[in-house]
Amino acid sequence: MKLRFEDHSIRLRLSETEVAHFAQTGRVAVVVPLGLSERENLTYALERSESEEFRITHGAGAITVKVPAALATQWTSTDQNGLSATLMMGESQPLKVLVEKDLDCKH
Repeated sequence: MKLRFEDHSIRLRLSETEVAHFAQTGRVAVVVPLGLSERENLTYALERSESEEFRITHGAGAITVKVPAALATQWTSTDQNGLSATLMMGESQPLKVLVEKDLDCKH
């Protein structure tokens, strides 16, 4: 899974294998070691959520994008390429969230 930050946006791109894993388990995550101890790792994840809205949680070296279950099921079971939402992170601070299939990528 690839993670990309740009001005006021966060984007996750999942390989075909990762999409299948997410469909089956409801979660896919990547751990990036940024130091010598586990406390210095960065974990980013995509999770299926019972909430009806996209959400992002972060803290203690982890960023998690939470996608409503109904949207997640539709996305993983069809040829729909992506999901997106704009979250208001504060007054006049929108954050665009994109979750996409990266099906041509073979890694």
